[in-house]
Amino acid sequence: MPSISDRAAALKKRISAGEIIVGVSASPDSDGDTLRSIVEADSYDFLWVDSQHDAFNESNLVRFCKVAAELDMPVQFRIKHTRHTYLIGNILDLGPAGIEVPQVETVETAREAVDNFYYAPEGVRSWGGFHRLNFHPEDDHREYRRWWGETGVLWMQIESVAAVTAARQLAQPGVDCLSFGPMDLTFSLESHPHHPFKSVDDCVRHICEQLRETETQVCFRNYTPDTRQKYLDMGVTVLLERPQA
Repeated sequence: MPSISDRAAALKKRISAGEIIVGVSASPDSDGDTLRSIVEADSYDFLWVDSQHDAFNESNLVRFCKVAAELDMPVQFRIKHTRHTYLIGNILDLGPAGIEVPQVETVETAREAVDNFYYAPEGVRSWGGFHRLNFHPEDDHREYRRWWGETGVLWMQIESVAAVTAARQLAQPGVDCLSFGPMDLTFSLESHPHHPFKSVDDCVRHICEQLRETETQVCFRNYTPDTRQKYLDMGVTVLLERPQA
């Protein structure tokens, strides 16, 4: 079985190559036995954990990421608010392999996220943190910087008509996925009844077409395995599901 460092690094490359990737969500309070039962229920590629709509404790995140690492599962973490992109580096120092930024609508937000996600020269992330994924104090900083640039996975979440319209611009270099927030997007569509896009599915098809010639892939919260093929047929390559009962 590959180590967490191998598996995490491979995940970014697999996403970029357009391979089918399936993740599963978990509560930040999950213990080791619970996480093991979740990840062993299917062939999942990563664990996703939320702070936008869940309680967030930094020490819990460190513990969660350590338990996930023992299960060879990279962690994708949704930050609490769009405006918290300046904290991305700090969050990554706690152990996640990736970040999702909610409710992204502007190129400025995407660029700030990229800046704080990557070390120089690609970004401005500060050096430090003993809980970082795959970090060892004796590591050469240049080698770790290179490894992180080839490993970290960054998502921008699309949750409005404005974001759908701007999707091609939001797919900045360094952004691995545009992920859908289908419920908030539904609210936005209902507020724009005369918009050409009438459904979330219309938006998914549009963004998949817009990103066809880019390295940025599309992630959709399909929630249950029985809906996978529907979204794969649209061009989605990264799926996010709830734990199976």
